Amino acid sequence: MGHDEPKTSYDFNPKSVSQPRITKYGKLTQNGLFVDAVDQYKQGKRNPELVKVYEKVLPGVWSMKGYFDLLDYKYEDDGKRNIFVFTLRLNNKVEPDNNFQTEIEHNRLIPSEVKKEVWIRDGGKCVLCGLNKNLHFDHDLPFSKGGTSLTAKNVRLLCMKCNLAKSNKIE
Repeated sequence: MGHDEPKTSYDFNPKSVSQPRITKYGKLTQNGLFVDAVDQYKQGKRNPELVKVYEKVLPGVWSMKGYFDLLDYKYEDDGKRNIFVFTLRLNNKVEPDNNFQTEIEHNRLIPSEVKKEVWIRDGGKCVLCGLNKNLHFDHDLPFSKGGTSLTAKNVRLLCMKCNLAKSNKIE
């Protein structure tokens, strides 16, 4: 789904208006930038745009879903308003900020239902130090050593500091 109009006042509901391609000042919105990227890709002028996708796990809790190629779009009526629907494909090659390419396994992604269960079970905080900021969903038995993403039994919440200190060690 595309990006809604920004909420500019308490009584304004962004879901009540069509998703915009340009702002009232004539600047492209994120939807407009995506549409231009798709058009250029379809004309053979560029590779697909690489986008980071986040999912809402619970109200106020977002988790990165992965990196995807932006392939196509539609602007369609959902019965209440016009919305952008973007077609994405999971990208097997990710280019982190250091431009080092890393292979990502599709089954390494933790399903949304598992993330919700882990968040509730772990109380929205790091299970090692209790911090509730910069949290990561971590595999108890590292994925690289045969751990699974399919059940909450092998997934826990760690803060960034504890997760980076752990690396791929089994605790």
